[in-house]
Amino acid sequence: MIQLAEILSPRPEPWWALLRQSGVREVVSFLRGAEQEQRMFKALGLGSVAVDADAEPWGLDAIARDKAMFAEQGFALAAIEDTAPMDNVRLGLPGRDAEIERVITQVRAMGRLEIPVLCYNWMALSSWARTQVAIPSRGGALVTGFFLTQAEDLGGLVEPGEVTPDQLWDALAYFLDAVLPEAEAAGVRLSLHPDDPPIQVVRNLPRIMSSLDGYRRLRRLSGSTSNAITFCQGNFALMTDDVPAAIREFADAISFIHFRDLRGTAEGFEETFHDDGQTDMAACMRAYREIGFSGPMRPDHVPTMFGEANDRPGYAVLGRIFALGYIRGLLHAVNGHPAARP
Repeated sequence: MIQLAEILSPRPEPWWALLRQSGVREVVSFLRGAEQEQRMFKALGLGSVAVDADAEPWGLDAIARDKAMFAEQGFALAAIEDTAPMDNVRLGLPGRDAEIERVITQVRAMGRLEIPVLCYNWMALSSWARTQVAIPSRGGALVTGFFLTQAEDLGGLVEPGEVTPDQLWDALAYFLDAVLPEAEAAGVRLSLHPDDPPIQVVRNLPRIMSSLDGYRRLRRLSGSTSNAITFCQGNFALMTDDVPAAIREFADAISFIHFRDLRGTAEGFEETFHDDGQTDMAACMRAYREIGFSGPMRPDHVPTMFGEANDRPGYAVLGRIFALGYIRGLLHAVNGHPAARP
């Protein structure tokens, strides 16, 4: 069964009541001050947050604390979308074994706490990238966008040729060899998020999870059920014109869904309202039903709507509520009303 979820930082906010009122019972969480939360804050221009001094964010005590807090707020923790820092792992550099041990610590903790999905990415030295965060959209709503020429104007993250695709692939294989056995034992699926945007080189830095062939190669690295995919629809829509076919192809590997849409190409696109992009979202939802997907699905990269400050581009409150209502309507249309289901 699809679990309609939202992503939250584990710091309670009053507006979470709107999520409960919208029917959200599961959440996906960052870790307090870990890699992706830090990069999210920086991507949104909010600076950084301190790592808790009393507990590593990826350790059992910290994750147990966060899970208990979400439960007090009325939510179950369905997935974690964050890890300890991993750039030495991604680049195959000295120090990677220590970083891998921290990921294993997190996987073991998640297993003990029955949190079944860990979303990670292979974007070294960066995270998702946007070059504009206030593009006027429908009715004056503000959306984010990416334009490669603007990104290249920022200069290189590394020198040309300093990092190679083979280096990233070798490092990914090394990581999976070390962590997948632990994930299997813990009952946790390692769910690899696409490069965002899915471009083979950005600012001199290669990216390897930017095509369907990349994901096919990922699956060949290991047939483990814990070697899984975060199916971020916006990125897959930039890899293929037939997103439902991709859903069917990777059916057994999809463990987590980012349900979103956009208009454009990988080299230049704008985010959209969920009902106003280039993808047949209803066809995607039907494909998820056909493959029997069961797991968390969350909206992503929503517009900032009237009356809101654009201080969290892509993650404003009203845009999230709109997206959740749209997704719930599709779920009812495809699966029938909950009262009529077996």
